[in-house]
Amino acid sequence: MRITETVKHLIIINALLWVATLTIGANGDLFNNLFALHFPKNDLFQPWQILTHMFMHASYIPNGAGGTTIYFQHILFNMFALWMFGSPVEQTFGKKKFIFFYISAGLGAALITLGVSYFQYQSGVNELVANGASVGEIEQLLRQLKPGYSYTQGPLAKVSSSYISTMVGASGAIMGVLVAFGMLFPESKLMLIFLPIPIKAKYFIPAIIGLDLFSALTGVSVFSPSNTAYIAHLGGAFVGFVMMWYWKRNSFNKNRWDL
Repeated sequence: MRITETVKHLIIINALLWVATLTIGANGDLFNNLFALHFPKNDLFQPWQILTHMFMHASYIPNGAGGTTIYFQHILFNMFALWMFGSPVEQTFGKKKFIFFYISAGLGAALITLGVSYFQYQSGVNELVANGASVGEIEQLLRQLKPGYSYTQGPLAKVSSSYISTMVGASGAIMGVLVAFGMLFPESKLMLIFLPIPIKAKYFIPAIIGLDLFSALTGVSVFSPSNTAYIAHLGGAFVGFVMMWYWKRNSFNKNRWDL
Protein backbone atom coordinates (compact mmCIF):
# COMPACT_ATOMS: atom_id res chain seq x y z
CA MET A 1 0.00 0.00 0.00
CA ARG A 2 1.38 3.42 -0.97
CA ILE A 3 1.98 5.72 1.99
CA THR A 4 0.33 9.14 1.70
CA GLU A 5 2.18 12.41 2.30
CA THR A 6 0.58 13.46 5.59
CA VAL A 7 0.86 9.97 7.06
CA LYS A 8 4.53 9.85 6.03
CA HIS A 9 5.23 13.20 7.71
CA LEU A 10 3.41 12.14 10.88
CA ILE A 11 5.47 8.95 11.07
CA ILE A 12 8.70 10.94 10.58
CA ILE A 13 7.77 13.42 13.35
CA ASN A 14 6.90 10.61 15.77
CA ALA A 15 10.08 8.70 14.95
CA LEU A 16 12.30 11.77 15.37
CA LEU A 17 10.79 12.59 18.76
CA TRP A 18 11.16 8.97 19.88
CA VAL A 19 14.85 8.95 18.94
CA ALA A 20 15.36 12.35 20.61
CA THR A 21 13.71 11.07 23.79
CA LEU A 22 16.11 8.11 23.78
CA THR A 23 19.25 10.11 23.17
CA ILE A 24 18.76 13.44 24.98
CA GLY A 25 18.55 13.48 28.77
CA ALA A 26 18.44 10.61 31.25
CA ASN A 27 15.88 7.84 30.62
CA GLY A 28 13.79 10.13 28.44
CA ASP A 29 12.93 12.41 31.37
CA LEU A 30 13.75 15.68 29.60
CA PHE A 31 11.35 15.21 26.69
CA ASN A 32 8.72 13.42 28.78
CA ASN A 33 8.65 16.22 31.34
CA LEU A 34 8.22 18.79 28.58
CA PHE A 35 5.94 17.07 26.08
CA ALA A 36 4.09 14.15 27.74
CA LEU A 37 0.61 15.02 29.01
CA HIS A 38 0.65 15.51 32.79
CA PHE A 39 -2.31 15.91 35.12
CA PRO A 40 -3.28 19.62 35.29
CA LYS A 41 -2.72 19.78 39.08
CA ASN A 42 0.84 18.52 38.63
CA ASP A 43 3.57 21.17 38.51
CA LEU A 44 4.91 19.57 35.31
CA PHE A 45 1.70 20.23 33.37
CA GLN A 46 1.87 22.70 30.48
CA PRO A 47 -0.99 23.58 28.09
CA TRP A 48 0.94 22.55 24.98
CA GLN A 49 1.14 18.96 26.27
CA ILE A 50 -2.49 18.43 25.22
CA LEU A 51 -1.16 18.52 21.64
CA THR A 52 2.46 17.37 21.94
CA HIS A 53 1.77 14.14 23.84
CA MET A 54 0.27 12.56 20.71
CA PHE A 55 3.66 12.76 18.97
CA MET A 56 5.50 11.14 21.90
CA HIS A 57 5.86 7.42 22.63
CA ALA A 58 7.22 5.28 25.43
CA SER A 59 10.97 4.93 25.01
CA TYR A 60 12.09 3.16 28.19
CA ILE A 61 10.41 0.67 30.53
CA PRO A 62 11.63 -0.74 33.89
CA ASN A 63 13.53 -4.00 33.40
CA GLY A 64 12.91 -5.50 36.84
CA ALA A 65 16.54 -5.13 37.88
CA GLY A 66 16.36 -1.50 38.95
CA GLY A 67 17.20 -0.20 35.49
CA THR A 68 15.41 0.47 32.22
CA THR A 69 15.21 -1.14 28.80
CA ILE A 70 14.58 0.51 25.45
CA TYR A 71 10.94 -0.01 24.47
CA PHE A 72 10.10 0.21 20.77
CA GLN A 73 6.88 -1.82 20.54
CA HIS A 74 4.64 1.16 21.37
CA ILE A 75 5.81 3.37 18.51
CA LEU A 76 6.23 0.43 16.12
CA PHE A 77 2.64 -0.75 16.53
CA ASN A 78 1.17 2.76 16.38
CA MET A 79 3.10 3.78 13.28
CA PHE A 80 2.21 0.51 11.55
CA ALA A 81 -1.47 1.17 12.30
CA LEU A 82 -1.14 4.77 11.13
CA TRP A 83 0.35 3.63 7.82
CA MET A 84 -2.12 0.79 7.34
CA PHE A 85 -5.32 2.68 8.15
CA GLY A 86 -4.27 6.31 7.79
CA SER A 87 -3.16 6.14 4.16
CA PRO A 88 -6.51 4.96 2.71
CA VAL A 89 -8.39 7.40 4.97
CA GLU A 90 -6.20 10.30 3.82
CA GLN A 91 -6.69 9.28 0.19
CA THR A 92 -10.44 9.52 0.77
CA PHE A 93 -10.45 12.69 2.90
CA GLY A 94 -7.67 14.72 1.34
CA LYS A 95 -4.76 16.25 3.26
CA LYS A 96 -6.41 19.09 5.21
CA LYS A 97 -9.48 17.16 6.25
CA PHE A 98 -7.31 14.22 7.37
CA ILE A 99 -5.07 16.46 9.49
CA PHE A 100 -8.12 18.08 11.08
CA PHE A 101 -9.66 14.68 11.80
CA TYR A 102 -6.44 13.17 13.18
CA ILE A 103 -5.65 16.08 15.51
CA SER A 104 -9.28 16.36 16.65
CA ALA A 105 -9.44 12.67 17.58
CA GLY A 106 -6.16 12.98 19.50
CA LEU A 107 -7.27 16.13 21.34
CA GLY A 108 -10.64 14.60 22.15
CA ALA A 109 -8.96 11.48 23.53
CA ALA A 110 -6.72 13.63 25.74
CA LEU A 111 -9.54 15.79 27.08
CA ILE A 112 -11.75 12.79 27.87
CA THR A 113 -8.84 11.08 29.65
CA LEU A 114 -8.14 14.22 31.69
CA GLY A 115 -11.83 14.46 32.54
CA VAL A 116 -11.91 10.90 33.89
CA SER A 117 -8.65 11.46 35.81
CA TYR A 118 -9.96 14.69 37.31
CA PHE A 119 -13.19 12.99 38.41
CA GLN A 120 -11.13 10.27 40.13
CA TYR A 121 -8.83 12.87 41.70
CA GLN A 122 -11.68 15.03 42.98
CA SER A 123 -13.61 12.09 44.43
CA GLY A 124 -10.51 11.09 46.39
CA VAL A 125 -9.97 14.67 47.59
CA ASN A 126 -13.60 14.89 48.73
CA GLU A 127 -13.22 11.68 50.76
CA LEU A 128 -10.04 12.95 52.42
CA VAL A 129 -11.58 16.34 53.22
CA ALA A 130 -14.61 14.57 54.72
CA ASN A 131 -12.17 12.70 56.99
CA GLY A 132 -10.59 15.93 58.24
CA ALA A 133 -7.74 16.64 55.81
CA SER A 134 -7.36 20.04 54.18
CA VAL A 135 -6.80 20.59 50.46
CA GLY A 136 -3.46 22.24 51.27
CA GLU A 137 -2.29 19.20 53.23
CA ILE A 138 -3.30 16.88 50.40
CA GLU A 139 -1.43 18.97 47.81
CA GLN A 140 1.66 19.07 50.04
CA LEU A 141 1.64 15.26 50.33
CA LEU A 142 1.38 14.93 46.56
CA ARG A 143 4.31 17.28 45.93
CA GLN A 144 6.45 15.13 48.23
CA LEU A 145 5.88 12.00 46.14
CA LYS A 146 8.92 10.67 44.33
CA PRO A 147 8.50 10.46 40.53
CA GLY A 148 6.68 7.28 39.56
CA TYR A 149 5.45 6.54 43.09
CA SER A 150 1.89 6.74 44.40
CA TYR A 151 -0.11 5.61 47.40
CA THR A 152 -1.71 2.20 47.01
CA GLN A 153 -4.68 2.21 49.38
CA GLY A 154 -7.69 4.34 50.19
CA PRO A 155 -8.61 7.77 48.82
CA LEU A 156 -4.94 8.76 48.60
CA ALA A 157 -4.48 6.05 45.98
CA LYS A 158 -7.12 7.68 43.77
CA VAL A 159 -5.64 11.13 44.25
CA SER A 160 -1.98 10.20 43.82
CA SER A 161 -2.47 7.92 40.80
CA SER A 162 -4.21 10.76 38.96
CA TYR A 163 -1.66 13.34 40.12
CA ILE A 164 1.37 11.43 38.82
CA SER A 165 -0.30 10.13 35.66
CA THR A 166 1.26 10.92 32.29
CA MET A 167 0.09 10.06 28.81
CA VAL A 168 2.05 9.66 25.59
CA GLY A 169 1.23 8.20 22.23
CA ALA A 170 -0.78 8.61 19.06
CA SER A 171 -3.21 5.84 20.04
CA GLY A 172 -6.18 8.14 20.62
CA ALA A 173 -5.79 9.78 17.22
CA ILE A 174 -5.18 6.41 15.55
CA MET A 175 -8.31 4.93 17.13
CA GLY A 176 -10.24 7.75 15.52
CA VAL A 177 -8.62 6.90 12.18
CA LEU A 178 -9.47 3.22 12.75
CA VAL A 179 -13.14 4.12 13.20
CA ALA A 180 -13.04 6.26 10.04
CA PHE A 181 -11.54 3.34 8.12
CA GLY A 182 -14.26 1.02 9.36
CA MET A 183 -17.01 3.42 8.32
CA LEU A 184 -15.44 4.17 4.94
CA PHE A 185 -14.41 0.60 4.06
CA PRO A 186 -16.69 -1.69 6.11
CA GLU A 187 -16.24 -4.69 3.80
CA SER A 188 -12.41 -4.61 3.87
CA LYS A 189 -10.94 -7.73 5.45
CA LEU A 190 -8.40 -7.40 8.27
CA MET A 191 -6.36 -9.88 10.30
CA LEU A 192 -4.58 -9.93 13.64
CA ILE A 193 -0.95 -11.08 13.43
CA PHE A 194 -1.56 -13.89 15.96
CA LEU A 195 -4.99 -14.77 14.52
CA PRO A 196 -4.57 -14.97 10.71
CA ILE A 197 -8.28 -15.17 9.95
CA PRO A 198 -9.73 -12.45 7.68
CA ILE A 199 -12.47 -10.47 9.41
CA LYS A 200 -14.46 -7.65 7.83
CA ALA A 201 -13.65 -4.18 9.16
CA LYS A 202 -17.25 -3.63 10.25
CA TYR A 203 -16.80 -6.51 12.74
CA PHE A 204 -13.06 -6.27 13.44
CA ILE A 205 -12.97 -2.62 14.54
CA PRO A 206 -15.96 -2.78 16.93
CA ALA A 207 -14.34 -5.88 18.45
CA ILE A 208 -11.10 -3.95 19.09
CA ILE A 209 -13.08 -1.12 20.70
CA GLY A 210 -15.03 -3.66 22.76
CA LEU A 211 -11.79 -5.14 24.11
CA ASP A 212 -10.60 -1.66 25.09
CA LEU A 213 -13.91 -1.03 26.86
CA PHE A 214 -13.59 -4.35 28.71
CA SER A 215 -10.04 -3.47 29.82
CA ALA A 216 -11.05 0.06 30.87
CA LEU A 217 -13.89 -1.28 33.03
CA THR A 218 -12.11 -4.27 34.56
CA GLY A 219 -8.43 -3.27 34.56
CA VAL A 220 -7.63 -6.56 32.82
CA SER A 221 -5.35 -6.18 29.78
CA VAL A 222 -6.13 -8.53 26.91
CA PHE A 223 -3.48 -7.81 24.27
CA SER A 224 -1.93 -4.55 25.51
CA PRO A 225 0.50 -3.67 28.34
CA SER A 226 -1.12 -3.02 31.71
CA ASN A 227 -0.35 0.73 31.57
CA THR A 228 -2.25 1.26 28.31
CA ALA A 229 -4.49 4.36 28.31
CA TYR A 230 -7.72 2.59 27.44
CA ILE A 231 -9.84 5.67 28.15
CA ALA A 232 -7.80 7.54 25.52
CA HIS A 233 -8.44 4.74 23.03
CA LEU A 234 -12.17 4.91 23.70
CA GLY A 235 -12.13 8.71 23.63
CA GLY A 236 -10.40 8.81 20.24
CA ALA A 237 -12.80 6.21 18.86
CA PHE A 238 -15.79 8.16 20.17
CA VAL A 239 -14.63 11.48 18.71
CA GLY A 240 -13.80 9.77 15.41
CA PHE A 241 -17.26 8.20 15.27
CA VAL A 242 -19.04 11.49 16.05
CA MET A 243 -17.08 13.34 13.36
CA MET A 244 -17.70 10.63 10.76
CA TRP A 245 -21.38 10.49 11.64
CA TYR A 246 -21.67 14.29 11.33
CA TRP A 247 -19.80 14.44 8.04
CA LYS A 248 -21.79 11.61 6.52
CA ARG A 249 -25.03 13.17 7.70
CA ASN A 250 -24.08 16.54 6.22
CA SER A 251 -22.34 15.11 3.13
CA PHE A 252 -19.04 16.95 3.63
CA ASN A 253 -17.05 17.12 0.42
CA LYS A 254 -13.28 16.68 0.76
CA ASN A 255 -12.76 19.49 -1.76
CA ARG A 256 -14.04 21.92 0.86
CA TRP A 257 -10.81 21.22 2.77
CA ASP A 258 -8.36 21.39 -0.14
CA LEU A 259 -8.90 24.88 -1.54
